[in-house]
Amino acid sequence: MALIDLHEVSKIYGFGDATTLALDEVYLSVERGEFVAIMGPSGSGKTTLMNIIGLLDRPSHGDYRLDGRHVSRLKSNQQAKQRRDRIGFVFQSYNLLPRLNVLENVALPLAYKGVTPVRRLKRASDILELVGMREREYFMPRQLSGGQAQRVTIARALVNNPGIIIADEPTGNLDSTDSRVLMELLAEIHRRGNTILLVTHNPELTRYASRVIYMHDGMIVGDERTAVGQLAKGVKRVYYKKHRLTDDDIVAGVSALMKKMPGREITTSLKRSKTKVRKRRSAKRRRTTKTVARKSTKRSGK
Repeated sequence: MALIDLHEVSKIYGFGDATTLALDEVYLSVERGEFVAIMGPSGSGKTTLMNIIGLLDRPSHGDYRLDGRHVSRLKSNQQAKQRRDRIGFVFQSYNLLPRLNVLENVALPLAYKGVTPVRRLKRASDILELVGMREREYFMPRQLSGGQAQRVTIARALVNNPGIIIADEPTGNLDSTDSRVLMELLAEIHRRGNTILLVTHNPELTRYASRVIYMHDGMIVGDERTAVGQLAKGVKRVYYKKHRLTDDDIVAGVSALMKKMPGREITTSLKRSKTKVRKRRSAKRRRTTKTVARKSTKRSGK
């Protein structure tokens, strides 16, 4: 039985003419212990999908089962308990409370669980040692570098010993060195048996995953299993192959603008783009006609 199972899950924001379809009938199944990287352009629905999986949001349509339990049948307080005990979050912006020191920030989730102060501070200190931050447990968040703050965020995500870790762009604010340190920590957590869901724009980080999912316009358009340490074929094709802008791309861009903003006139630059497209197509047709004519003449001469 899959740990995470989504069936025809959709998410709609707004109403009437302002409706936005963030997720469009998504099917997804994640087994226990997988390391899944989720890629896609901004606005493709990655964060919305993570919010639904992490019980931070509810789907507008479809069925979500977490370890076999229908999430839609859980009350708000039951969902909060599941989220607290089973899911850890690592955010790009850290979300550390500025008035609490590192140790208190990491211990905070245990307070909501009813753990006594002494026990939760001991547990937080042990987790900080795991991520190499024990010597800074009395520092304030403002005294930490970006990489250090993100390691504290990972410690806070682990303090309740959750089975699932959701990391939404965890390296977005980090340099390459801190990014590698962070990913090695996540890889170590994965080897301990945790299920990792990683949202990223960086194709190199998919080397740590055993599965890569590609999203576009609220849909999962690709799902590929790959060996840890290797780049998935889809990543190489999409992110490392140079894309040449074609006439059809230009026309599609103009059409999308006209559809989204029907009351706005096309700017002079866009008009020039369409004119250039027509001219290039006409020139291409003329060249094709001349080529065909030359071949016909050669055949007639023979």
